[in-house]
Amino acid sequence: MAASTIHQHRPTRAFMFVTRAAIVVLTIGTAAIHASLGGTLFMLDAAVYAAFAVAMVLPGPVGRIRWLVRYALIGFTITTILGWVAVGARFDLAYIDKALEIGLVGLLLIESWAVDGGPLAVARRAQRMAASALR
Repeated sequence: MAASTIHQHRPTRAFMFVTRAAIVVLTIGTAAIHASLGGTLFMLDAAVYAAFAVAMVLPGPVGRIRWLVRYALIGFTITTILGWVAVGARFDLAYIDKALEIGLVGLLLIESWAVDGGPLAVARRAQRMAASALR
């Protein structure tokens, strides 16, 4: 009986570049839509999305915690979607924005699986960090 081998495929640089670029474009796109709506809440949303877009490409210390940036952006985006479901206005631009946000969450999860090993691996990393911080 032949031994089975598990092959782990590392993502190519091109795949990572395209994925990251798409994440940044979708993040800036949803920031622009929120900014175009005016009002304090939408402007704050736009500023947070813009900050996340920058954090997704910054090197150095931010690059070392990109996994945390990724999941913070997922949480923020899902919160924004749920807020819209609860009280948001239903018009064409809102639906376009929700499509961008859903695509953004999907790409962030794809990148997380490719780079970090997925949500469970990230949860284990966060648990280890919390445990070491408490020591």
